[in-house]
Amino acid sequence: MTGSGAVAYTCIGVATLLAALLPRLLNRLPISMPMVFLAAGALAFTAIGSLPDPDPVHHGSVTLHLTELCVIISLMGAGLALNRPVGLRRWSTTWRLLAITMPLSVLAIAVLGWGVLGWGVASSVLLAAVVAPTDPVLAGEVQVAEPAENPDDDAESNEDEARFALTSEAGLNDGLAFPFTYAAVAISIVGAAPDAWLPHWLAVDVVWRLAAGLLVGLFAGWVLRKLFFAAPSEKFRLAEHAEGFVALAATFLAYGLTELVGGYGFIAVFVCACTIRAGERSHGYHRVLHQYVEQIERMLTVLIIFLLGGAAVTGLLAGTRWQEVLVALLILLVVRPVTGLVALARGKTGPRERFVISFFGVRGVGSLFYVAYALQAGQFAEPEAIWRVVGLVVIGSIVLHGVTATPAIRLLDRLRLRAARDRHGDPAQAPQTPV
Repeated sequence: MTGSGAVAYTCIGVATLLAALLPRLLNRLPISMPMVFLAAGALAFTAIGSLPDPDPVHHGSVTLHLTELCVIISLMGAGLALNRPVGLRRWSTTWRLLAITMPLSVLAIAVLGWGVLGWGVASSVLLAAVVAPTDPVLAGEVQVAEPAENPDDDAESNEDEARFALTSEAGLNDGLAFPFTYAAVAISIVGAAPDAWLPHWLAVDVVWRLAAGLLVGLFAGWVLRKLFFAAPSEKFRLAEHAEGFVALAATFLAYGLTELVGGYGFIAVFVCACTIRAGERSHGYHRVLHQYVEQIERMLTVLIIFLLGGAAVTGLLAGTRWQEVLVALLILLVVRPVTGLVALARGKTGPRERFVISFFGVRGVGSLFYVAYALQAGQFAEPEAIWRVVGLVVIGSIVLHGVTATPAIRLLDRLRLRAARDRHGDPAQAPQTPV
């Protein structure tokens, strides 16, 4: 084995061990695990010259498949964690974020790309598509932690409106970013004239692919739910055997089948997970599946963020202009918070919950996947610049949201507990109270 290979294996071993320890060590500190590994990657690639090249521009295919795997596993975990049944009213905050916040974010970011960065239409639309959705991977501190064995018990489920909204939004809008990505790819190839790309985009990339993702996800989830909980023979009733790795089978089946028929696999995986979760909602097998998925997701996240930190100090951000830094800051500090507040105005959330949901539009691994995918599929004039801005946004989100997530969520929990005590006397018996 070469020296660089031995160093790489040693780094992987240390990183995996830290991935198990850090969530317990950092749970009360304003520091997230991605922050630690981002810094560790930057330090390692600065100090150790023999590590492999982490540049995602030169290794687009590896970046694409590694981030793809991480996102679909994260989407399965997000769907399994949600305790609330799907419904128009129950999910009203989610629908607002998807129908209002995301399109407004896409429009605002595209305008920034065109007006501030001076990019063409295709590159501006691509930037908007890849950084508009929230991320299911890096938002663990502000999302639902795990399935509750008694979903009707608010104290156990820990599924307040802020955590629920951010988890469910991340589960769906990663897939909803794909139509905008396809639009950017089409514009980069055939031009911005609507008659050259719009009819096919609407019919195939919007209607067909979304419908296929939804229907295949529902079907796969229904079949797997029957197999897990209601198979005629106990030998096939997998819930009785607590096999956690079956969550990977559900993930890959839903994703693979949907991609085979040309649908959006991201949507299918999340819908499949929610459909499985709807069966035997209080069964402990949901927690077994979620814990296994969470462990795999954490390992992949550590690797990707470590490499991102290395890429940041070895050339990814070289040549960064002040306009690019400005746009990244506007996306994180203005576009997402303002569009979130617009969507949630007059909703059922309290003012503090509304602010937390709007502010914590975490950007992460999903953005890295989309930019890697689009740059391979399309013909964009500014690939390095696009990677720089996306890298700035993701790194900025890791730091900004990593520092603020724990204090903000703990403050929200204390305020909610106090409001429930004032209204109902015993907060353990009270419904979730908007604050």
